[in-house]
Amino acid sequence: MTRRTIIGIIFIVAALLRLADMWGVLQLNWNHSWTEYFGPVLLLYIGVELVIYSFKKNPSQWLQRPVPQGEEGKRICCAVRFGADEYVYRGETFHGARLDALCGGLRLDLREAVISEEEEIDIHTFLGGVELYVPASVNVVVKSHSFIGGVGNEVANHNIPGAPTIHITASNFLGGVSVKN
Repeated sequence: MTRRTIIGIIFIVAALLRLADMWGVLQLNWNHSWTEYFGPVLLLYIGVELVIYSFKKNPSQWLQRPVPQGEEGKRICCAVRFGADEYVYRGETFHGARLDALCGGLRLDLREAVISEEEEIDIHTFLGGVELYVPASVNVVVKSHSFIGGVGNEVANHNIPGAPTIHITASNFLGGVSVKN
């Protein structure tokens, strides 16, 4: 874990402690008014940005894992907590996935996957991020339900007639998803 990641996690913990005190979950005896919500939100934003930047700029932090094997025709489940995992398809058939990132990063590379029909990817992030690489030969449809987060769809071709479609449903809480070719 890099120094930037550790500092980001410290910022996130400090902001969550501050919010817990403001909401009465913990009694830390910190005085507060409505204007002090800006501080925890700023700390959370900086912390999440530091953690995500750290994993993007230091690819050696990504732990390359073998592609999980779902039952025949079934979707896979990938989850990461406080770390970074990378899954790369190299000619395997893709049947959909559920991706969960909690205070960490997850990268799924489908550029060499075999995708012959419509597939669905459910993504859930909490203080984390997901990078999804899709083949240029598929259509991508994104639906996002985000709170202080979002989805960046940077796919080059959005509407290819007759091509299979990947439906992405993302639920983000202080996290983000990036979809690329």
